[in-house]
Order: sequence, then C-alpha cells, then structure tokens
Amino acid sequence: MQTASELILRQEYQRKVNECIENLQNAVEMSFINIDAQLDELLNNQSNNIIECQLQYDLPKINLNCLHNLQNENLPKQICQQMSSLIQNNTFNQMKKKQKQYEQEIKETQIKFESIIQSKDNQIQQFTKSQSIIQQPSTLISTQLNFKPFTYQLIKHNSIQQNEECRAIAVNQNCSIMVATCNCQIKVFEFNQGIFKQVSILSEHSNNVYTLNFMKKSDKFISGSGDNTIIIWTRNQNNQWICQQKLNGHTSDIYCLILNNNEDLIVTGSNDKTIKFWQKQNEWLCSQTITDHTQYVGGLSFNEQQNKLISCGIDRFILVIEQSQLNKQWMVIQKIILEQCGLRLSFIDDNTFTFQPLYKEQMQVFEMNSTNKQYTKMKDILVKGGMDLWLFPKQYIKQKCILINKNASNVNLIRKKQNGDYIVEQSIEFGTRGIFGCLTDDGQYLITWDDKSKEYQIRKYEEQ
Repeated sequence: MQTASELILRQEYQRKVNECIENLQNAVEMSFINIDAQLDELLNNQSNNIIECQLQYDLPKINLNCLHNLQNENLPKQICQQMSSLIQNNTFNQMKKKQKQYEQEIKETQIKFESIIQSKDNQIQQFTKSQSIIQQPSTLISTQLNFKPFTYQLIKHNSIQQNEECRAIAVNQNCSIMVATCNCQIKVFEFNQGIFKQVSILSEHSNNVYTLNFMKKSDKFISGSGDNTIIIWTRNQNNQWICQQKLNGHTSDIYCLILNNNEDLIVTGSNDKTIKFWQKQNEWLCSQTITDHTQYVGGLSFNEQQNKLISCGIDRFILVIEQSQLNKQWMVIQKIILEQCGLRLSFIDDNTFTFQPLYKEQMQVFEMNSTNKQYTKMKDILVKGGMDLWLFPKQYIKQKCILINKNASNVNLIRKKQNGDYIVEQSIEFGTRGIFGCLTDDGQYLITWDDKSKEYQIRKYEEQ
C-alpha cells in the first residue's frame, strides 16, 4: 500500500512526463506552421531581397545565384523544393534536439524520483531495524518475567555411592553421558532422565584428575591432571573411550581448563603459575604461555565474544587477557588487585563478571567502564559460605539466567535479573567444604559429589 508521500511523488513524476510530451507536440506543430508560412511566401513571389535575406540567415545551403533569374517559370518550383527539404531537415534536427532535451529531463526526474524512493525505503528499513532492536530487550524482559522462583530438588533414589574422592564432573550436551573423576581414574556413566549407569573406567592418568570438559561439536572430552598432562578422549569404532592425544607442557598440576566455542582453542591454568593456550592444527599444540601470575591459577572464564578471558588465583590478582586482532596473540590488558584471593570467577556477558573471594560471604560483581574499558568492582552480593576450598568452577547458564556459585559448604543458585540484580534463589548446605560438581548445559540438573555423603547426587530444576 502506497503512503501519501509516495503518491505525491508519483503524481509529480506523471505531471512532468505529460508536460514534456505536450511541449514536444507544440514544437512539432509550430515547426509545420513555419514551413507553411515560408512556402506561402515563396509561392506568392515576394521580393528577392526578402527571400535572399531570409535564405542567407536561415538557409545558407541554397545557391543564391539562381535567385537573379526569377523570371524563369521553373525557378520558384525548384526553390520551393529546396526550401522544403532544408526546412524539413532543420525542423527535424530541432525536434531531435528538443526530444533529447526532454528525454534528459525525464531521465533526471526519474533518477531523482527513484533516489527519493530509495531514501524512503532505507528510512523504513532503519526504522524497522530500530524497532527490532527496541523490541529485543522487551522480549528478554518478558521472558525473564516468566521466570519463577526455583529450587533444585534432590532425586534421592538416583544417588550412587563412591568412597574414593571425586574432584570433577562433566555431562555432555544432550545429557546422555556423564564423566566423573575417581582419584586418578575417570568413570564413564550413561545418563538417562536422571538415572546413572556406570559403563567404563579410564586409567590413562597417573595422578589425580582435577578438570573435565566435554566438547559440544564432537564426541570428545578433555581431562587435566596432577600428572601435568591434558588428555583428549574420543571413542573408537567399538564405542570405547581412548586417548586421542596427550598434551605436555605444564610442569605441575592442572587446576582449571576452558574450551572456546569454536573448539579450536584450549586454555589451561596450573600450579606452575602459568596459563597456556593450546591451538588446534593437525594436532593440539601449545601456542602461547602467560606468566603474569605469581601463584597457582585456579579459575578461568571466556567472555561472550570469546576475545577476552579472565583468570584468578592465590596471588590476589584477576588478569584480564585480550586477543589482539592483528597477530591473534593474547595480552594482559588489566591486572585487578584484590583485597582477598579467590578461585572462582565467571563472565556473565562481555561487560560483567562475578568473582568469589575465599573466606567471604559476598560474591563480587565487576563491570566494565564504557570510557576507559577497565573492569571495576560495582557491588557485593550476599551468599552463604565461609572458608573455602579450590575446584568446582562457577557456571552461568544463560538460557535460564542462573549462576551456580559454590562457597565453602554451600552451593548457591543465583538468578540474574534484567535490571542487573542478583537473587539467591537457593542455597544448598552440604555440611562439608569438599563439594564438587556442575550444572548440565540446559540447567535442568545439578550433579554433585561431596566427601560427607560420599555420593553422586542429582537434583532437578523445578519452578515454584
């Protein structure tokens, strides 16, 4: 449907075209009137002076010597024929010139018209895009308004006993497989609707396993150990898990490990005080080492854009590390000095991350200053806890806006609201600091092992 502005433009365009055609018709008519008038003058045998003058200026191609013999009876007829031919040629040339002029005017008008229409279309597209951008937060707010208070309810009959210590748990993307550590071994479980079934034990590591991470794009997972190695695990044709590659480079225990979304970069933090970057080529190779920490590294997290990561450890520093667009190298761009050390941190988005100090019942929220691009602490969130132990990394489940934050003997489930507030929806007391676990990627299940119950326990997300 045309708008009022488009209708006016089209009417103006049609008026201009009609005006050009009318001018062209008038010019043609006037040309033939002039032809008739000049022929009448010749046939009426007007004076030679008038004819000669007229022909000198208007028809220079006529042979004027023939005008001295006007008594010749054939001469007027010859002159008439020559003049008719020349006048027609002259008129045709003038008409052609006028036609080109009018065609140019029409073309310019059409271009101007199309430019206005295009400009209007661009304005409409920009307006539609801006409306879409405006509506996105509204949609998110609407979605968040639909979030209800929740708890993770223990499924008691699904717990599994394990007396040996478990220090890491991971579940694959479709919640069909769980892997968990058992000292230096890795147990593999089938996981179906909250029910565990152990299917195998992997014994490639020679010391305690501290980190487990599933890949999402391939049927593989990664483990990091106190034997200083990282293992990439894959399944063979017999559906058995085997060591695909062992990465050597750290000189002490590997305490934390993260994988980027493209799954071509692994970052590890170690008791040797270094952060190493492992790049996927034909094989995984160490491409860079960061040595800015002065004590062991306990926590790592990528931002949403995957161009920044943060790290923390016992040295009371948070490092903000950014990837250069020029040479793709990672550089420390900010070192945040802390009042107290901590081992857990997690990006919420590109501009916000949370950090859990040891021995405190507050979780700290850091935000990036839009002017200097530096992160500063903005507020503290009260969470239950106290003196803490390492491991059990923070997780943020964006789909449900849920942050899991282990602190001492409590596992705190926190909802982030659209206005930036954080609400502790549930705090689970285990009666021990030795708790290890994770949330599934969809936030539906919380799986833990603790050294008091010595059980793998599963809890399911339920809204109130």
